[in-house]
Amino acid sequence: MDLARAAGVSTQQIRNYIAASILPPAERAATGYRLLHEGHRHALVAYRTLAAGHGWENARAVLQSVHAGDEQRALELVDAVHAEIHQQRCALDEMGTALEAVAGQETPEPAVPQAGLRIGEVAARLGVRTSALRVWESAGLLEPQRERGTTYRVYTAADVRDARMTLMLRQSRYPLTQIRPILDGLRTSGSSAALREAIARRKTQLAQRSVAMLEGASRLHTYLTYRREGVDNDVLADVSANKQP
Repeated sequence: MDLARAAGVSTQQIRNYIAASILPPAERAATGYRLLHEGHRHALVAYRTLAAGHGWENARAVLQSVHAGDEQRALELVDAVHAEIHQQRCALDEMGTALEAVAGQETPEPAVPQAGLRIGEVAARLGVRTSALRVWESAGLLEPQRERGTTYRVYTAADVRDARMTLMLRQSRYPLTQIRPILDGLRTSGSSAALREAIARRKTQLAQRSVAMLEGASRLHTYLTYRREGVDNDVLADVSANKQP
């Protein structure tokens, strides 16, 4: 059918969309064929465009809510994704600010012996209590190895770096839950510069997704306006290719 070809999907997929309430119900002609209206085209465009920014699952839920007569729920689902994107942006900003705070205070770290340091030595080097290091470890911020036999904690140079960064961020009043993503990023990227680049890339990705979400919202608005106007009698030139339900 024309609608399927225009969307780049199969006629069976159109039937599946109708069955799943992603598209509105289709009336039957006297011959038994489905009659697809302009509203089906608007719904299909809205669904596929929404999916580009909101994801397929959320786009499906939005259209299903519309066709269930719960437009308010559909809008709530759209707003929830916008709120999620905003939270991600805020988290990235906080991470960037934290990195700059650390970079501004960072001093060269004295060499750490190849055998590593014990917890008391790290505490003395940082000027904190050993209990603080244990709390940070419990929060997943530090991952010291255990010495065979004695099970004493052994801190490598990377562990000491993480401990110092944790201390600096705690002094800047950052909660433990915000510090962990920063340290995880450093462990993955290997340097604060690489993490900054990763943050910048993620912000670019969020901006691109926001643009896609705006397009999806525009197409959804077009479809909702079409439904409110009650114009649904413009049968598309092509009808369902067979009589299957």
